[in-house]
Amino acid sequence: MALLGSMLKNGIRLTNAVRLRKLNAHRQQRKSFRKLIGKARFTEFGKTYRFEELLSAAEFGTEREYYEKFKQYVPIHDYNTMFDRWWKRSLAGERDIAWPGRVKYFALSSGTSEAASKYIPVTKAMSKAIQRTGVRQILTLGRYQNLPSTLYEKGYLMLGGSTQLNAREGHYEGDLSGITASKIPFWFERFYKPGKEIAQERDWALKLDEITEQAGDWDIGYVVGVPAWIQLLMEKIIARYKVKTIHDVWPNLMVFCHGGVSFEPYRQGFEKLLAHPITYIETYLASEGFIAYQSHPNAEGMQLVLNNGLFFEFIPFNEHNFSSDGDLIDKPETLMIDDVEEGKEYALLLSTCSGAWRYLIGDTIRFVSKRKAEIVITGRTKHFLSLCGEHLSVDNMNKAIEMVSEELGISIREFTVAGVTHDTLFAHHWYVGTDDAVDATDLRNRIDARLVELNDDYAVERKHALREITVTVLPAATFYRWMEARGKLGGQNKFPRVLKKGLIAEWETFLAAIK
Repeated sequence: MALLGSMLKNGIRLTNAVRLRKLNAHRQQRKSFRKLIGKARFTEFGKTYRFEELLSAAEFGTEREYYEKFKQYVPIHDYNTMFDRWWKRSLAGERDIAWPGRVKYFALSSGTSEAASKYIPVTKAMSKAIQRTGVRQILTLGRYQNLPSTLYEKGYLMLGGSTQLNAREGHYEGDLSGITASKIPFWFERFYKPGKEIAQERDWALKLDEITEQAGDWDIGYVVGVPAWIQLLMEKIIARYKVKTIHDVWPNLMVFCHGGVSFEPYRQGFEKLLAHPITYIETYLASEGFIAYQSHPNAEGMQLVLNNGLFFEFIPFNEHNFSSDGDLIDKPETLMIDDVEEGKEYALLLSTCSGAWRYLIGDTIRFVSKRKAEIVITGRTKHFLSLCGEHLSVDNMNKAIEMVSEELGISIREFTVAGVTHDTLFAHHWYVGTDDAVDATDLRNRIDARLVELNDDYAVERKHALREITVTVLPAATFYRWMEARGKLGGQNKFPRVLKKGLIAEWETFLAAIK
């Protein structure tokens, strides 16, 4: 047994034993709130919204006084309102706007639907917070008893954006994965792959080729990335070395840490590339912060990071708070973590050490364990279909695709759904990306049947206003070609699961052009 690996694993077990004390979510969140407000009280934002008074209420007030005042004083922001009034000034180089000091790094993020890039500030405090949470997540491996000590001496392949950031007028910008990879601790460099030189490559296709050529020289135990791109990379490596599985090249690969999208639709095809089972760990790392991660084996969901630079609020995702298009109404109901209920969907609000305040991140989540503060991501506030009351979530779609993939023994690499009109009523048009032979009509019937089982509202509307379901089967490469055409080829980019408004026309025009 390797000495370093043994020391690391024993240290991890000790750390986890200390961390197993009872979780008090509200107490941790109040502490995080105090730290955030205390740090930002002399910023322009803090002075505008009476942070001194909020800090006093958090330190000396009654149990909920600070939160009631926070809701009263600070408005909810989406990206446009936060950027136009505050972050734009930070981007221009002004100091002490929404967080103390000058922001030198901005993560470029456009999610899955918007065409224009968003500029999300990444402060020094946020970089450190992401590193701390990343280390905590690695430490959770001590709870996975099937993992040997030798894992901790293997290579960690992190497939992300370029670490060669764009320098623009006093600041740097790029993918969050590139920003964080450019700041990895010195002690981690010996384990980090693909290494500094390849990590700087901006051409995504060339980066994958360079990793493929180097892969045979690496002893990888741990892989991090978006499922679609990791699967594509593994397929390239298998083809390059003319082997049957990725374990023929990386025999010690034991852990896949994934995030960005649900892994379940990819599992069927992914596991065909393995010689033996590996451990999967889910993470929730957004451009706005490291929000949650799977903290123990067989966890139903991911545990929110309650004590590291983030304060959470939750908006019940229902017709009382959101329009049929997913737009937030004025003065919605907002809750703290001790007010939520298991099994209900919430839109997530963040206040962070990067100067986001009551920020609507756009994701929807559901609590699977309130006691453990464990959640699953269910979709996006605007990435759902409810043309006629079917209330079809991305979570429903993912599960239906997973079930049908298993039934048919096929790998569905990508999919998207468009809501369209059908005579005077409505229809859903599915575009399914698979390289396996499948009958489109059979696929359509199976997806429809599974959704009827999963969603009562969908079942009702299939008998009434939702009159037709159409499935178009496409090669998986078609989806990646569209992303490339839109300049969204890269580690943090995902294909939108729901196409709405202009994206439907753009997608259909693209398909017509490549026929």
